[in-house]
Amino acid sequence: MTHQKIQACLEACDACATACDHCAGACLQEPDMQMMARCIALDIDCAAICRLAAGYMARDSAFAKHICRQCAEICQACGDECAKHSMDHCRACAEACHRCAQECRGMAA
Repeated sequence: MTHQKIQACLEACDACATACDHCAGACLQEPDMQMMARCIALDIDCAAICRLAAGYMARDSAFAKHICRQCAEICQACGDECAKHSMDHCRACAEACHRCAQECRGMAA
C-alpha cells in the first residue's frame, strides 16, 4: 500500500468520524429527535469504526484491509441515511461518509 493511499484514507476516516460526531450531537437537538434515531445510531457506529480503521492503518496491521472493508460498509449506510435528511449537518455528514466509504473500499481492494 502506498503512503499516499494510506494517508488519503486516514484523512477521510478522521474527517468522517468528526462529521459523524457533529451530526449525532446536532441530531439530538432536532425538534423531532425520534425521527433522527437511526441517523444518530449510525453516526455513533460510523465514528467508532472510522477511528478503529485509522488505528489499524496507522499501525500497518495485517487486518487493516478487513477493517476498511467493514468501515466502507458502515460509512455507506450512514451516508445513505444522512442523505435522507435536509439539515446541513446531515448533508455534510453524508458527504464525509460517502468519501470515506470510497477511500476505504480502495484500501480494502
